[in-house]
Amino acid sequence: MKINEQQLKLVDRQIKRLVAADNFYGAKLKKEGIEGVETVEDFLKLPFSHKQDLRDAYPLGLMAVPEEEIVRIHSSSGTTGTPVIIPYTAKDVDDWAEMFKRCYEFAGITEKDRIQITPGYGLWTAGIGFQNGAEKLKAMAVPMGPGNTDKQLQFMMDMKTTVLCATSSYALLLAEEIEKRGIKDKVYLKKGVIGSERWGEKMRKRISTELGIELYDIYGLTEIYGPGIGINCKYDQGMHIWDDYVYLEIIDPATGENVPDGEFGEIVLTTLVKEGAPLIRYRTHDISRIIPGECPCGSKFPRIDVIQGRSDDMVKFKGVNFFPKQIEEILALYPEVSSEYQIRISHLERRDTLRLYVETTGDVDFMQLSKKLEAAVKSKIGFTPIVKVVEVGVLPRSEKKTKRVIDERYE
Repeated sequence: MKINEQQLKLVDRQIKRLVAADNFYGAKLKKEGIEGVETVEDFLKLPFSHKQDLRDAYPLGLMAVPEEEIVRIHSSSGTTGTPVIIPYTAKDVDDWAEMFKRCYEFAGITEKDRIQITPGYGLWTAGIGFQNGAEKLKAMAVPMGPGNTDKQLQFMMDMKTTVLCATSSYALLLAEEIEKRGIKDKVYLKKGVIGSERWGEKMRKRISTELGIELYDIYGLTEIYGPGIGINCKYDQGMHIWDDYVYLEIIDPATGENVPDGEFGEIVLTTLVKEGAPLIRYRTHDISRIIPGECPCGSKFPRIDVIQGRSDDMVKFKGVNFFPKQIEEILALYPEVSSEYQIRISHLERRDTLRLYVETTGDVDFMQLSKKLEAAVKSKIGFTPIVKVVEVGVLPRSEKKTKRVIDERYE
C-alpha cells in the first residue's frame, strides 16, 4: 500500500514544520539534510523514529509549536526508563476525539448508548480518549476509571450501561464476577470496545459469550494520539486504520523494508496532521499485516489484522526463540483449556526452567492434560515446558494489563 499524493503532501508539510520548529526531531532531520519529500522514493528514504528518540527528547523536546498552543500532555504507560511526554494542541485533542467518534460509529454505537469507561485516567491516554470520543458522539459517558469492581457492577446495573470500554483483562474479570454473582439478567450490555493489550481468540470468545455482547478491538498508542486510530467493523475482518490522520506501513523488522500487503511485519506510523508532536515513520514494534482487498462493509480505510504480538516481546529459552502468541495458538486447540495462562521462566540449579500454567475446569484429568500440552509445545515450538494445570480462577486477574510472561532469570 503505497503512500498517495495527498498523504505525501501532508508528510512534506510536517517535515517542513519540524525543521522550522527546530525541536529535537526537527534538528535530527536537519542534521541528516532532510528538508521535505516529493516522491514515494523520498519518503522511503526517511529515517525511522524510535521510542528511544522520544525518551531522549524528555521532557518537552518533541514540541513542534509554541508552548502557548499546547493544551495538554500525555505520557506512555510504560513503567521503566525515562517517560515519553507527548504534547497536544487543541486541534490534536479535537482530531483524536473525531477519530474516536468514528471508532464508536464503526462499532454501531450511537448517541443513545451509555458508555462505561474503565481504563485509567491521568497521564495515560486511555480513559480520556474513550470519554472525548463518547462526548463527541453525544453519547452518555460513565467515566468510572479502573478498579473498584463492586462499584463498577453497581453502576453498570443502575445506569443500564450498554457499552463497556476496558482492557481485555478487566473485561474478563468483570465477566467472571457477573457470572459468579448471578446478575447477568440485571446487566444491559450490548457491546464492548476493548484495547491496550493483545488478546487471543479464546479470551475473546469467553468475554463475548459470558457477557453476551459484540466485541470490537480498538487500536492506538500514546505516541500516536492514543487509542482510537483504528477499530474493526461489524464484519470483524481486521481493524480499519484512519489513514486520513496516520499513514500506515508494515516493514520487515530486520531489514526495515516494506513488506507486500498480506505479509506480517512491524507496524510503522506517520502522523499526517498532528501539530503538537508530529512523528515520521515511528516504529511501534506491534506485529500485524495489511489485509488486502476491500472490507465487506465497503469502507476504503485500510485494514490491519489483530495484533500478533510485539517484535520486542520475543522470548529466548534453551536456544529457541518464541512469541507468547505461539503458546496461545497451541492452547486454542484444546477446548478443555481456558483462556488464561502464565509463562514463568526461572534459573534453577544451574539450568533454565520454563513453567506454563494453564486453567481448566475440575472435570478433566490434570496430569493427563499437562502431558498432552507438554508434548504439543515440544512438537510445535521445540522445547518441553513443565505444564502446571490449575482450576479456573486461580491465575491472577488484572484491572489493567495482565502480565503473562514472567522471566525471573535476570532479576
